[in-house]
Amino acid sequence: MNSPEGNTPSGPRNEHPSQDRPDASSSHIREDVAMTGRCGNVHLPSGRTCVRPERHQGSCRFVGPEDTGHPAGN
Repeated sequence: MNSPEGNTPSGPRNEHPSQDRPDASSSHIREDVAMTGRCGNVHLPSGRTCVRPERHQGSCRFVGPEDTGHPAGN
């Protein structure tokens, strides 16, 4: 039998996830970009980030870190 204590997730966790953007703590979302009201979805193979509005329709528009207005990793 498995106990709940043995099933804790590994990896970094956001202690105070946003109520408005619960997806912001996901590994494929740039939290700094998402908190500005933009999509923030990261194209994992290229590291580029979507700067379209949050919950936009259609495809993402990925740009390099220099074009997000926020340096990557900060």
